[in-house]
Formats: sequence, structure tokens, C-alpha cells
Amino acid sequence: MIGLCVDSNSQLPPSLADRFGMVVVPISVTIDGVDYLEGVDITAAEFYAAWENGQTPTISTSQPSPGQFVAAYQQLVDAGATEILSIHVAEAMSGTLNSARVAARSATVPVTLVDSGTASFGISCCAWAAADAVAAGASIDEAARIAGARSSALGSSFIVGIPQLAERSGRAVGAGVEAAASVGIPVLSMAGSDIAVLDTVTTVDAAVTAMADYALGWTPSSPDGLRVAIGTSDVSSGVVAAALTEALSGHSALAEAPVQYKIGPSVGAHTGPGTAGLFVF
Repeated sequence: MIGLCVDSNSQLPPSLADRFGMVVVPISVTIDGVDYLEGVDITAAEFYAAWENGQTPTISTSQPSPGQFVAAYQQLVDAGATEILSIHVAEAMSGTLNSARVAARSATVPVTLVDSGTASFGISCCAWAAADAVAAGASIDEAARIAGARSSALGSSFIVGIPQLAERSGRAVGAGVEAAASVGIPVLSMAGSDIAVLDTVTTVDAAVTAMADYALGWTPSSPDGLRVAIGTSDVSSGVVAAALTEALSGHSALAEAPVQYKIGPSVGAHTGPGTAGLFVF
């Protein structure tokens, strides 16, 4: 039995975690000097409440400790895993994979680590592809290869609530996100760990159209069709997520209905409230 593990930057929704029996290791988020574990003792709603009433909180994130990974791996072993596939946020962006590497040395079963090469729900897309492969009988080496290759065959399109945060994160160096935001709404994409401006539009409706068209224009590499996940941060971005869902649901290009996920603290720290978007593979 192959156990599957991801970190909480994956924004993995409970529906997929339950579907594949994945264990999620929480990333630490510090808000105005107070430490929280993402998805454990702070929800997305509680996180975005820090911006209410015009407040601008001081926020930082840090990778899980090796001890947290040891506990996660043991949880999978206790559930029957005889080997573990552990898939995480790009090492170029976080020390999370290194913590997992340290923990793997003391795990009671073999652990195969995968650098997803991406972030946010992109990690979940990599893990999703690996989980499908495992369910179809793939070996752990083959599933790891599929997960590692997924980010190069992954599309994303989104708008951010606070463009300055994306620029300051270092993920949008040279992309001109702030400049685009000064004249309209920048529609962004993430290739690996880098953010780029796909288009600049003047209305939210135009942003939704641009994102939906981007998803439907993504060429499926499988006859099974496309899979899409739609993310929303807080109430202010709900209208965008709802419009995207309406535009894509039931389309013949999709293998199944869009999966919904929340854009939680470890991603929201770099995008702010008002962020919404999608991933497609």
C-alpha cells in the first residue's frame, strides 16, 4: 500500500484528501507575532479577518518541522502504508522539502520525496495525478515520476487581491504585476514557481471570461479530458469563483465537475483577500 502525503501549501480540500487518503502536514503562519498551523488552528476565514477594518497585518510563513513529518508518516503507516510518496511545494520556494527529507531518514517504511516544482493547488494537481496512477496499479517510482512531471503540464489563471504582495513575494520578479494593476485587473498565471501577467482587463466579468477561456483552451493530454480546480480566498472573491464555476461546469472538455478549494494562509500571505482563480490539467 502506497501512502500519500502533501503539505498544506497544496490547499488540498478535504474532499480530495478523503478520496485518496492523503495526509496533510501544516505550514506555520505568523500573523502579527502570533503563530498558527494552517488548517489546524486557523481557518481561511479567520486568516482573512486579519485584513478587516482596513488593517494591514504583518504575516510570515515557515516550513513544517521534521517532527511534524515524522508524525504524518507514522499516521500513514498506522493506516497500513508499506511505502510513502511525499509531494511538496517547490524547494526553490520553501524549506518544506528539506524538513521532509530529514524526517524520511527515520521513517519506519521507505519514503519517496517529490519536488512538485510548483505551489498552491498545483501541488495538489501533482498529487492527484500520482494518486490516480497508484489507483491504476502504478509503482511508487512511476507515480513519483508522474507527480514530478505534472507541473510542466499544468495551467493556472488567477487574479490577486493585493498585487503588491505578489511582487514582494519574489515570485513575480519582472512580471509587472503592480504596473498592470495600475491600469486594470491583471490576470496572472504561474509557470512552476514564477508568476506572469497573461492579460490586463478592466472588469471582473472580463477577468472571469479570460480565465475560463484559458482553462478551456488548455490542450488535454488524455482522452479522459481536463480537470479543473477553482479557488476562492474570502467573501470578496466569491463572485469570481462562482462565475468561473458556472462558466465551466458541464462543459464537454471537462472530465468531471470543477473541484472547489480555499486559498488559505500560506498562499494568501502572498496574494491577500480578494484572490480567486483556477488550476487545470
